[in-house]
Amino acid sequence: MAIKSTIFKANLSIADIDHGYYADHALTLARHPSETDERMMVRLVALALQAHELNDTCGGDGTLAFGAGLSDPDDPDASLTDFTGRKRLWIEVGQPEDKPLSKACSQADAVIVYAFSSAADVWWKGIENKLTRLDRLQVWRLPTEAAPALAAMAERSMQLQALIQDGTITLSSTLGSVHIEPLRWK
Repeated sequence: MAIKSTIFKANLSIADIDHGYYADHALTLARHPSETDERMMVRLVALALQAHELNDTCGGDGTLAFGAGLSDPDDPDASLTDFTGRKRLWIEVGQPEDKPLSKACSQADAVIVYAFSSAADVWWKGIENKLTRLDRLQVWRLPTEAAPALAAMAERSMQLQALIQDGTITLSSTLGSVHIEPLRWK
């Protein structure tokens, strides 16, 4: 019998000063049995960092949601879809292969990868040349120490605040806060 995903609920208040975006999001995260708390929380941070696109790209008329992620390799970890069903933003976390990223770039207006583990630097050195032709792709590096700190904040029911200012994000809850400064690789 297959192990089912674990469901996490997050009430996320976003104050994105950089983009003038302020909103509350009631989110459901299904953590695949093979997914770690680190990866799940990085998905949440990635969604928070890109939430402003809901207004900037879709004029508020779109859906920002988590995808099937590890359950379905053809589905993003998170995405923004406009009212016509067009994928405006495809978000991946971790170290995806070049072929799925190329396919994602053909299916969405923009693709963003958030690499976060200690192996991310090795992954980037090996894949960087394969990704240069993908104009719709951005690759960001989250500090290695951020993921374990985020995992310590994971609870089945979370009340989180995300403050985005000067290109950095601070995610806070009653369990503490994590300050993350993403570095753009591509």
